[in-house]
Amino acid sequence: QVQLVESGGGLVQAGGSLRLSCAASGRTFSSLTMGWFRQAPGKEREFVATISYSGGSTYYANSAKGRFTISRDNRKNTVYLQMNSLKPEDTAVYSCAASGVPASAAVSGVSYAYWGQGTQVTVSS
Repeated sequence: QVQLVESGGGLVQAGGSLRLSCAASGRTFSSLTMGWFRQAPGKEREFVATISYSGGSTYYANSAKGRFTISRDNRKNTVYLQMNSLKPEDTAVYSCAASGVPASAAVSGVSYAYWGQGTQVTVSS
């Protein structure tokens, strides 16, 4: 079992930045692929970014490339999502997730067995 707790969401103006954190406990964090997903009201959940167990490989949705950075600290059992140049369309509940699948194949929610409860990000125009 893996327990995931997100933090760092909030209200920010367009163009601003936020850093989300996801603290993990339970199964060995350093063996897991970690991902971030988001879901806006009335829309389906969508992939944002994923990072390999070592942190050596990262993959991003087109909407996140160049603005968001996923990273992890295996000593702290934490994965981060640095979000810059935020836009109103980034408004959503952001959730982290853990997977035993290699990051290169973990761009869909079905690849993830464990999920956090989510944190709200609201970007005002």
